Amino acid sequence: MKPLKVVKYLVVHCVGNPCNKPFSVESLINCGKQKWGQVSYHWYVRRNGDIIPLLSESVQGIHVKGYNWCSLGIVYEGGLDEQGQPADTRTEAQKHSLYELLKDLTRDYPDARILGHCEFPRVAKACPCFMASKAYADLQPSNRQ
Repeated sequence: MKPLKVVKYLVVHCVGNPCNKPFSVESLINCGKQKWGQVSYHWYVRRNGDIIPLLSESVQGIHVKGYNWCSLGIVYEGGLDEQGQPADTRTEAQKHSLYELLKDLTRDYPDARILGHCEFPRVAKACPCFMASKAYADLQPSNRQ
């Protein structure tokens, strides 16, 4: 695993599983290990709002091509509706937990911008199925007190 050099971005992702089907922590860990040889994200936010730490903040995740060296990855369970189509499926508990986690991280990394995976160049995915930069506009560096 490579060390994280600097934190310029806090990146929000969705797992991309149907919202009516659970996706276990073990499944998420195994997906990353099978595809990349390590866990991909730093935190996992479950439907019930539980925040599961997965990687140390000092270690690079593998979640945004070309930006892993300077970003922390947060992924929430869901992202697809019952028919398997991209949708913002965050529960109220997830919305609360994501906001609180990002608020805490912006204290530690005051210059870090919050973006969704889809907001990076050359990303053709809908992930996280909402515009994280707008949803968390009050936490962006230019808007913080």
